Amino acid sequence: MVLGLNVVLVGILVAVGVTSHSLGVLAEGADYLADAAGIGVALLAIWLAGRPPTPSRPHGYPKATAWAALVNSGWLLSLTLLVSVAAINRLVSGTRAVHGLPVLIVSSIAALVMFAGAVILGGDEDDYDHGGNLNVRAVLLDTAADAAAAAAVAITGAVILATHGNYWLDPTVALAVSAIIAYHAIKLLRRVVLTLRTHAPE
Repeated sequence: MVLGLNVVLVGILVAVGVTSHSLGVLAEGADYLADAAGIGVALLAIWLAGRPPTPSRPHGYPKATAWAALVNSGWLLSLTLLVSVAAINRLVSGTRAVHGLPVLIVSSIAALVMFAGAVILGGDEDDYDHGGNLNVRAVLLDTAADAAAAAAVAITGAVILATHGNYWLDPTVALAVSAIIAYHAIKLLRRVVLTLRTHAPE
């Protein structure tokens, strides 16, 4: 369900980000695109990890989810770099006018949708605490962070709309969203390295 929410939001955020000239909204779209790709790769890895051993693969695919997480962390860091470079360029060269109303509307919707996703995932939190899937817990935390980031972009849109200016806030909040993406990527990368060191050989 969360994967579906991310896919729908990516298209909306990219369209609004381009038409409103908002790098902050585009950063949200990049974040949700990375999330959608990450969930998709994780689902594939879980499927591989669950396959029975074969003569050619006597240990099965014990590191499938770890390698998938490695791909995801690299993808996230790449997006972080791209958005950060664009944001810094706008701050240095001058930020063009940003349409505050669509930024406010679409980011508010994104924040509400991601909050709903966090509530859905958090509904079974007791199960996670009793041996449930840590990957689902990670998705829960990431979804909550996405909701907070979208709320920050929405506030930026509201300020731009109210003041008819302060466009510099848009690339600034884009940098903040990039920092959130980078934090999750580095955290995921550390878990991957630990997993690859401790798991049995493939």
